[in-house]
Amino acid sequence: MHFQLGWRNIWRNPRRTTVIMIAVVIGVWSMIFMAGFQRGMINQMVETGITTLTGHIQVHHTGYRNDPSIENSIAEPGVVESVLEKHLPPGALWASRVRVNAVASNARHSGGVTLVGIDPAREAKVSFIGEAVTQGNYLRYDDEHGIVVGKALVNKFETKLGRKLVLMSQDTGREIASRAFRIVGIFEAEMEATEKQFAFVTLTSAQHMLKLENGISEFCIVLPDRHQVNQVAGSLADALPLSNYEVHTWRELLPLVDAYLSLFDVFIFIWFLVVFIAMGFGIVNTTLMAVFERIREFGLLKALGMKPWWIVRGVLTESFLLLVMGMAVGNTLGFLTLFALSGSGIDLSSFAAGAEFAGISRVIYPAIDARDVVIANLVVFVLGILVSIYPAAKAARFTPVEALAHT
Repeated sequence: MHFQLGWRNIWRNPRRTTVIMIAVVIGVWSMIFMAGFQRGMINQMVETGITTLTGHIQVHHTGYRNDPSIENSIAEPGVVESVLEKHLPPGALWASRVRVNAVASNARHSGGVTLVGIDPAREAKVSFIGEAVTQGNYLRYDDEHGIVVGKALVNKFETKLGRKLVLMSQDTGREIASRAFRIVGIFEAEMEATEKQFAFVTLTSAQHMLKLENGISEFCIVLPDRHQVNQVAGSLADALPLSNYEVHTWRELLPLVDAYLSLFDVFIFIWFLVVFIAMGFGIVNTTLMAVFERIREFGLLKALGMKPWWIVRGVLTESFLLLVMGMAVGNTLGFLTLFALSGSGIDLSSFAAGAEFAGISRVIYPAIDARDVVIANLVVFVLGILVSIYPAAKAARFTPVEALAHT
């Protein structure tokens, strides 16, 4: 009976009902959309950070992170390789690298880069570079003088495929080592800063240039499941001598992304509250208006013996029906909007400089998380019912004499 009466009452004034529903729909839609946008941005930041030479876990020589110099290279990589073979779960991949700061130059320009010596076959499975080459060819194992650089670096140096690029860095004897390479491939990355920073050569070429023999800078590990990171990292740290090696997870290697993840849930919840406050004022004002217009009706019902609690329940039932309808429409519009944008993404190219400064990709692909949807709907429903208690209590407090005397 209460639902039937509530349904009829909310449509006694279709314009007012429509206004409240529009407020609820816009509120729920904005919550779902913003949560999906932010979730997609965070997911891409994590994915981009992991694929851009970070991986899930890295193993370094002790002190390398504080001083990433050639002196802090791993001189005996075979020790680490044997531990990796024993302790990594099935499906895990790893690659060894030489990574040092260097200066790249040609006839016109020079600038700082990060020289990365890689095993082409292994590296293609653990980082972005295997699928990022858009011009020329990817490195081959025997490509002694080949180099792959980013499109932004090529434009900056005013060079092209087939041209020479000279790299200079400090070798193990603390002398300047230089070597000429020929550009065999040009890669494109999610962020322009990545294209400007990294220059890839084969692992053996980097080792010969820097006189490292078999030494390397780091091991990069990618796991089949990101949730295994802490367990596997702990197992590797226990198996390796702490005096010679350090094991770091992606959260330690990407502190800015980790900070974003820690703040994300708090930010989303605050956004939900801000949206609801704006929406809640509309619900309270409109419901109060409806209550005052029906004072004589409530007085007559109380004169006929209706208990105050029944009036409260009747008003709350009307609010319940309005909230449920608005939430249904708002969720549907939110899902449709995110689904429509999930394929093409949201292009932030016009804000590329600011986005890259924060580590955000140029195109954001929204993602839906069930937890965000549940929290958004709970906030709207629970708080919506709570703010409706005041108008309902106001309606129940009218005495029959006061109500019937109201004009």
